[in-house]
Amino acid sequence: MIDIDKLFIKHYYHPSCVPFMNICRLPQKQAFELAHKMAEENYGSEPFWRFADFENYYPGRMEVDNHLYNSFVSLGGKPKENHPIFFVLHESKSLEKWFGDWNVVEIKLQDIPSEHISFTLHDSMRAFRENGKVCMHTKETLSHVLKQYGTIEDYMSELTEKYYCIEAQLWNDDYCIE
Repeated sequence: MIDIDKLFIKHYYHPSCVPFMNICRLPQKQAFELAHKMAEENYGSEPFWRFADFENYYPGRMEVDNHLYNSFVSLGGKPKENHPIFFVLHESKSLEKWFGDWNVVEIKLQDIPSEHISFTLHDSMRAFRENGKVCMHTKETLSHVLKQYGTIEDYMSELTEKYYCIEAQLWNDDYCIE
């Protein structure tokens, strides 16, 4: 049986980026300037496709972040930030291909109270675009699901047949210490 407090979340980031950033926290003009700069400096790099098309990405990301925030609050979450820092639960083979395993920060879930973290099956932006909503879990509801599996690897193996990760949204920057 999986104990969620023995698990961790991973934050993958590109070498040209600062970890624990969400571009949507910047004023809009500054966000667009940074996105265009990052797209230009990292032309052709898979993680930066969204910055190359920021005019289309930004409004959608803002809408999804707002949806995530409202969903989390309705589930009893107490976000300190309006826009989360994104992580994955356990690991993501897809993100490891993009970022390598040297640009990763891990945080133990036991260090994060449930009112500061939420989880979605799949990338929240992709899930929202595909379904118009996201299936959000609290730490407790995800723990209940995980208890049905022997190991986290068993669960992730089954999950990655449909989704490539469990995204974690951290709503309090106090835990983001590198």
